[in-house]
Amino acid sequence: PDSFSLRDCTTQRNLSETGREQAKAIGDFLRGRDLTTLAVYSSQWCRCLETARLLGFDEPQELAILNSFFQKWEDEQSQTDALRNWLVDSRDQSPAILVTHQVNISALTGVFASSGDIVVLKLRDDGFDVVGTFQYP
Repeated sequence: PDSFSLRDCTTQRNLSETGREQAKAIGDFLRGRDLTTLAVYSSQWCRCLETARLLGFDEPQELAILNSFFQKWEDEQSQTDALRNWLVDSRDQSPAILVTHQVNISALTGVFASSGDIVVLKLRDDGFDVVGTFQYP
């Protein structure tokens, strides 16, 4: 909305109770598959940070290149390129979860993700492959 402020959650669309339950369930699902040590990166928007925290891993690191560009389409290419470069530079680190927005996911991967969807990427030296997508629960 016009009154949007990045650091004021009352100006943003926040998680519903369903979203909170979904985030906790996703964290449990991942831990149940022996993914217990994951770096978590998040958009700075309140709903993403809350999702990232509710996953139950380490405190998320805010990453501005994960912020939505929905109302700043002119930033799409530069922000997507910056995220792609960040991913390539991060490929030798431990597995990570990135919590972001549908427009960012679509621009980066070509996958239209709904709330709760997970897009799995395998990083290469020069980019990444989309391994698969799923929604849990």
